[in-house]
Amino acid sequence: MQFTAQQIAGLLQGQLEGNADTVITKLAKIEEGEPGAISFLANPLYTPYLYTTKASLVIINKDFVLTGPVSAALLRVESAENAFSTLLEMYNQVKLNKKGISKLAFISESATVGKDIYAGEFSFVGDNAWIGDNVKIYPQVYIGDNAVIGDNTTLFAGVKIYSETTIGKNCIIHSGTVLGSDGFRFNPENDNKKVAQIGNVVIEDDVEIGANCAIDRATLGSTILRKGVKFDNLIHIAHNVEIGENTYYAAAGVVAGSTKIGKNCMFSGQVGIVGHLQVADNTIITAQSGISKSITKPGGVYMGSPAFDANKYRKAYIHFRNLDGIVDRITALEKQNKVAAENKGT
Repeated sequence: MQFTAQQIAGLLQGQLEGNADTVITKLAKIEEGEPGAISFLANPLYTPYLYTTKASLVIINKDFVLTGPVSAALLRVESAENAFSTLLEMYNQVKLNKKGISKLAFISESATVGKDIYAGEFSFVGDNAWIGDNVKIYPQVYIGDNAVIGDNTTLFAGVKIYSETTIGKNCIIHSGTVLGSDGFRFNPENDNKKVAQIGNVVIEDDVEIGANCAIDRATLGSTILRKGVKFDNLIHIAHNVEIGENTYYAAAGVVAGSTKIGKNCMFSGQVGIVGHLQVADNTIITAQSGISKSITKPGGVYMGSPAFDANKYRKAYIHFRNLDGIVDRITALEKQNKVAAENKGT
């Protein structure tokens, strides 16, 4: 990447102060700035670094007032944080803009492949699979028979897509994730024989799934992640689960089979949810909580295991922390009553 300060000012629609011909070749944090780097200042705690940074260009808010000399060129914008995020996205698109099919990739003759795709070394596309335009298939990705991958979707190295899986447009699937593995279901009335899992996984548009996640195919029908769902790393979704639009799930979460989760929910790390439940829209679950019964009221906040209303949990936890003292007081009262009873008897 190589741009001038003036070019970046044009991209971000900012007001430049300093040398317009300054050449920028890298991005950096303001405290680690070096010549040729661009950085930004949004958090007031980092203000002192503006006057000491060696970065060549720093993005700041339009209304920021300088209190000393600055060696870097400055780019004033409405929001330094938003502008730098935009720049990061542009940089990432350039970095990941791979095209071409490696001679070491295998694509079935019966597969349909869109325009401008990238298929890295040892990637595999099975029979009758459908690959959209601008799809990025990194090395060692496996795409099974009859799978569908929508336009502009990226599958990073080592992703495994089982047969009949459908992935929408503009999705990102990170390394090590498996979509469409069998649901965990056995029949105890028939010598625990495996129950065939003949459904599939459906991932709608604009979904991002972190590294090393496992999303099981349905027994019948589909396991579904609706539009805009965002998963962190190490999440397991069991068969026939449905996750509503724009729901966020932090690392190491588990959802058991056939549970239905609503829209715009936010689950912190290590949240576990029992199977065959309903979770209402806009629900928030704090870290390490366990959901053992359905949540029917939208917009609630829950914590604990088993989880219940967060405000009630915090009050109950205060009493829990005081249990030792309460037990000591009860023990002392029992002793007093015993002594009083013995005295009365004599």
